[in-house]
Amino acid sequence: MTTADLAPLAERVAAPADVRVPADIDGLTWRPLTRNDVPALTRLLNAVEEADSTPYRTSAEEVDEEFDGDWKDHARDTLAGIDADGVIRAYARVNQPPGDARVVRAFLDGAVDPLWRGRGIGRQVLAWEQARGRQLLAASGKELPARLASFTDDGAEATVRLLRASGFTPARFYAEMRRPLDVELPAIEVPDGLSIVPWSAELDEQVRLAHNEAFADHWGSEPRTVEEWSQGRSMFAPRWSFVAVDDGTGEVAGYLLSGRYEHDWPVIGYKAGYTDLLGVRRAWRGRRLARALLATVMAAYQADGMDFAELGVDTANQTGAHRLYEGLGYAVFHSSTLFSIEL
Repeated sequence: MTTADLAPLAERVAAPADVRVPADIDGLTWRPLTRNDVPALTRLLNAVEEADSTPYRTSAEEVDEEFDGDWKDHARDTLAGIDADGVIRAYARVNQPPGDARVVRAFLDGAVDPLWRGRGIGRQVLAWEQARGRQLLAASGKELPARLASFTDDGAEATVRLLRASGFTPARFYAEMRRPLDVELPAIEVPDGLSIVPWSAELDEQVRLAHNEAFADHWGSEPRTVEEWSQGRSMFAPRWSFVAVDDGTGEVAGYLLSGRYEHDWPVIGYKAGYTDLLGVRRAWRGRRLARALLATVMAAYQADGMDFAELGVDTANQTGAHRLYEGLGYAVFHSSTLFSIEL
């Protein structure tokens, strides 16, 4: 089906005129989230992550940066359920990225305090997210395929059941992989005509454009605007990030950006360097450049005393990334799923 075959966006999305705030929940009042809620929201997220046995914890810095972005309307796109003592027991957040050019998406994010589960809160929170998500999709004015999307860890069984019961179906599967660094590392073999250099602020805009091009043919990926690209950098590790440059043209051929998530290390029981983004532009594919970038970063992680190299992968990635990582010694240790309603 082409875009021309689609019904009008407003018809497909069927956005409600009003979004109903959760009701009939004793002991909770509802209001939007603000930046002042960062400590309380971090506590809630960590309690949920502990209850669901996830191999990570969300830091206050990561929570805080979710309030960045001038396209976000927190007064309308977020919700917090507050108990009689002023404690946040549930939250919801909807985000519609401005750069979407192939599929217009609304990402739904929320949670309920484990101590307050089983009261029907999650069902009402998700209904609010869906309604607000449909409004944002309609307001985008983009006559494109549309998607309501929600990521969840596979171990969060209650969330998975709730999503399925609300009409969401699995759309994509993701694996977290790790590779020990106390065994022999792969040799760094940089393809002829290319150089791998440290990331720098001067190269960052070229890297953004390279990323948008490299991921243009990846399912679920959309172009990132300058502002979107600069978000999510609270854990960014410049010294573990590298750029492959064409010696002849000076163009960025590939890149690898890392994060340093030290707050996760006590949870997982070891120190790890995490590869957040890895891409190679089409004109430079087939030359083992991704392998060279990974070998480079493994050496950097090891030199800084890390025990493991970690990364995440779409298991259906058409570039064969999963096979590449397995061939370099990475093994799956955790998984998650993107659930969606396609509109």
